[in-house]
Amino acid sequence: MEIREFTEADWPQVWSIVREVVRAEETFVYDPAMTEEQARQTWLEPVPGRTVVAVEGDRVLGTAKMGANRSGPGAHVSTASFMVAAGARGRGVGAALCQDALAWAGARGFAGMQFNAVVESNEAAVRLYRRLGFQVLGTVPGAFDHPTLGRVGLHLMYREL
Repeated sequence: MEIREFTEADWPQVWSIVREVVRAEETFVYDPAMTEEQARQTWLEPVPGRTVVAVEGDRVLGTAKMGANRSGPGAHVSTASFMVAAGARGRGVGAALCQDALAWAGARGFAGMQFNAVVESNEAAVRLYRRLGFQVLGTVPGAFDHPTLGRVGLHLMYREL
């Protein structure tokens, strides 16, 4: 598996992953009715941020976007988001994407990385982020309306770099 910069040729496969993940309504706070154009605007991070893909040959297994969490006085803290295709989960794709984002942020002098809305029932992601040194700083109870579990919490997670 290789992680590389997103190219326009990757978009059809990235859109397929984004559409699948968002419509499942289990892990992202994005509107499940978002259009392809809305997804492009949301997912493709403008420079100086970055969007990447994890690929195996010409198949996109996952994607990530990263950049500053906030502008101005908060611009020293980074953020990132990750999506993995259903058929590629459990193979270390998410971990590789997260490690790549952490390396990118560290190389650019960010002081830390913050995840603003990690669905607490997304146990695989929470476990991965904890393994990579993130801490849950707080949880907003019932802030995410899960399609089968009902309202579950959203974690704020952070790691110093």
